[in-house]
Amino acid sequence: MSKITDHYSRLQISLHWLMALMIIGGLAMGVYLQDLPLSPLKLKLIAWHKWNGITVLLLFAVRLAVRHLQGAPALPANMPGWQQQAAVWGHRMLYLLMLLIPLSGWLMSSAKGFGVVYFGVLPLPDLVGKNADLADLFKNAHALLNQLLLLVLAGHIGAALKRHYLERDDVLTRMLPFLKQR
Repeated sequence: MSKITDHYSRLQISLHWLMALMIIGGLAMGVYLQDLPLSPLKLKLIAWHKWNGITVLLLFAVRLAVRHLQGAPALPANMPGWQQQAAVWGHRMLYLLMLLIPLSGWLMSSAKGFGVVYFGVLPLPDLVGKNADLADLFKNAHALLNQLLLLVLAGHIGAALKRHYLERDDVLTRMLPFLKQR
């Protein structure tokens, strides 16, 4: 269990928003790629999508370590217990998805026989051998995990906005310090 602090550090806030942009960008690119016909552009975008996913995976490890070392602010004392549990489990789901989505993409790529070459210079090892059945399994898992991510993100964003505009507490201002507490 990580320690309790009274605020998030600048590093934690920066990691949060950088990863949010990368994850949303990766989701958008993945949706765009689905219907794109095979072309040099599609292959380039697939490479960028893979680089983005591996970077999210690396930043996830950094973020997990930083959270463990620096802790996180306590949830508001006036927040009902069920909402506190929902917040805890929502964050756990987000962290789990930040791990599983890039891994499922890497596994899918490996099973399809298309290696991941990070930024076009660092070949990463295949996680499994080429196997069409496994490729389909990991493709479906990748798609399903991304759909789950959309639901969890909607809950995360909705809860933060509810806390800010209806409950008028500091939950959102901890990640957006320039906002005034309402």
